[in-house]
Amino acid sequence: MKVILTEKPSVAKDIAAHLGAKQRHDGYYEGSGYQVTWAFGHLIALKNPEDYDPALKRWTLATIPFIPKEFELKVVEDKGIRKQFGIIKGLVKAASELICATDAGREGELIFRYIMTMTGCEKKPWKRLWLSSLTEEALKAGFENLKAGTDYDNLYAAARCRSESDWIVGLNATRNFTVRYGGGKTLWSVGRVQTPVLQIIVKRDDEIRHFKPESFWELFTKYRDVAFKFKGDRFKTKEAAEAVLEKIKEHSLVVEKVTIKNENENPPQLYDLTELQRDMNRRFSLSAADTLQIAQTLYEQKLITYPRTDSRYLTNDMKKTVVETLEHLKKSRSKDIEPLNLADLPFSNRIVNDKKVTDHHALIPTGKPTGVLPIQAQGVYEAIVTRFIAVFYPVCIKEMTTIDAVSEKEPFQAKGVRIVSPGWTVLYPKKSEDKEIQELPAFQKGEEGPHVPCVTEGKTSAPSSYNENSLLGAMETAGKLVDDESLKEALKEKGIGTPATRASIIETLLKRGYIERVGKALKGTDLGRYLIALIQDPNLKSPELTGEWEAKLKEIERGRFSASDFMQKIAEFTRQVILGSDLSRIDYGVYGCCPKCKSPTIKGKKGYGCSKWKEGCSFVLWSEYKGRILTEPQVRSLLQKKILLQPIDGFILALSEAGDLMEIPVPSPEGNRNASSAPAKKPFSRKPLK
Repeated sequence: MKVILTEKPSVAKDIAAHLGAKQRHDGYYEGSGYQVTWAFGHLIALKNPEDYDPALKRWTLATIPFIPKEFELKVVEDKGIRKQFGIIKGLVKAASELICATDAGREGELIFRYIMTMTGCEKKPWKRLWLSSLTEEALKAGFENLKAGTDYDNLYAAARCRSESDWIVGLNATRNFTVRYGGGKTLWSVGRVQTPVLQIIVKRDDEIRHFKPESFWELFTKYRDVAFKFKGDRFKTKEAAEAVLEKIKEHSLVVEKVTIKNENENPPQLYDLTELQRDMNRRFSLSAADTLQIAQTLYEQKLITYPRTDSRYLTNDMKKTVVETLEHLKKSRSKDIEPLNLADLPFSNRIVNDKKVTDHHALIPTGKPTGVLPIQAQGVYEAIVTRFIAVFYPVCIKEMTTIDAVSEKEPFQAKGVRIVSPGWTVLYPKKSEDKEIQELPAFQKGEEGPHVPCVTEGKTSAPSSYNENSLLGAMETAGKLVDDESLKEALKEKGIGTPATRASIIETLLKRGYIERVGKALKGTDLGRYLIALIQDPNLKSPELTGEWEAKLKEIERGRFSASDFMQKIAEFTRQVILGSDLSRIDYGVYGCCPKCKSPTIKGKKGYGCSKWKEGCSFVLWSEYKGRILTEPQVRSLLQKKILLQPIDGFILALSEAGDLMEIPVPSPEGNRNASSAPAKKPFSRKPLK
């Protein structure tokens, strides 16, 4: 009997129906020489420390870092899961042939291999069913092209390294910080991936909090009802701007140059999961987790291809499938598809590129009839269909006009845009709230006339808080904010997490109370800021290093990096984190470094300042704080560790990277035990010393 193991019951049902396995038994389907059974996601977990040694149940610094020589597995403690595992075990042991049909990716591979290990069948030969959709055509092709299980050994190695490294870093770092600084009441959850994401958010919050707006003045003039802007730098004073205004107001504006050129705007590329999540957050305010859940449901309904993909490209062998899918979609989108020549679609290298597809191609519709979908699911599905159609539309051609003019030798410029050919943009109707495009009348070189200048005041603005859209973008590029598509593609190799895990990372931080939603924004809470202040090792909260780890995991998948070397580096990293996290160790021979320029600090009459004050560094930490005199040990703690753990008037003092002394409310006794249900806290107040 051939036994097929899927990841979910719904997938098992589809595969069983395809194979004609119509007999339903407890925990599996049977028929046509097949038995199709299922897991419930992760049935098997890594053992806890106390499973290796009961003494490790007690959290102490003496027992960390704990790194098992060989990781051991256990069945998840759940009655239903244990029952299903027993059914699976009986089936696979008796099987004449095994087929892995778990989700075609890193986690799906791990689920299958762990189950095989726990059943004692890890050495039994098996084949892999690799699917990108659950349609009848895809299932038929998949079973006709079953792969040897050993072809995916590298994928399993990467999945296992990810699982074990997260266990090692997360468990040891969490125990370390909780024992040292939890006071027996607060659990400090620290992770290889979640902590760098928290750092990204907290750092942005600090940038906003420390931002000091600066006034500036700009000079505009109106000629023929067109706004011209002064081409020089912004004015730092109102007087300087008005001086230029006085100079030109009685003189004509003369057009010196008229430049007209066409620019082509390419259609957007196909979706990968992260881009879909970002777009749905922009357009419908859907969370990353909600978008993933909807996409997974659409996949299981056979309406879209596998959603957990990191590619935005298709492969050459899919061209026929694309045409067939567009033919099917004509029933619901005939008006949009009619302009396309399906016999000669423009398959550019922005759409088809075999080198840019590894496990799965871009996320596209299957063309199957949808029936009635819930409102949010309909929105996500229609976005995927529209993007799929749009990539084959012509470019949008814009006529870009630039008018250069002068008045009394002072330069001004006006810019305008005219849509020559809308191309793909017809599929994305302009919304009323979109910015109006300035369309310019015809100007002639040498023309001149009276104009009306004016000065306007503005202020520099702080960076925006992260929302799920911008945070996903930062995670995808390891904290670097990038708009250029080619650079984004290169940085994907070093992103934080994977498309499949980024939503759960955000939800974990929300659940643990380290971040909160404030409208559409994601902001750090008091707990989150406190945790980041506690963590002294910059590597533990470094988006760049986390991105490097992810790149190494991808190299393991490709067989280019050793799994054992990766785990050895993780073990070394964990030991370094434990050793470097003792905030009580202070060098009493020095005060510390200036947070602004990293030069040594020196003691003065009223405080402690940067030794390079003569070169212009303005950092000073005053000795008196709220009527109290900071002791030298307290000053050393602030300068060397950037935090003073002993509360003053209910606040923890911390020193920001900008050199400001900040107050962080002491975490509540229950800390983050009930963080998910706790009311939102107002941000702590930053009070720079004066």
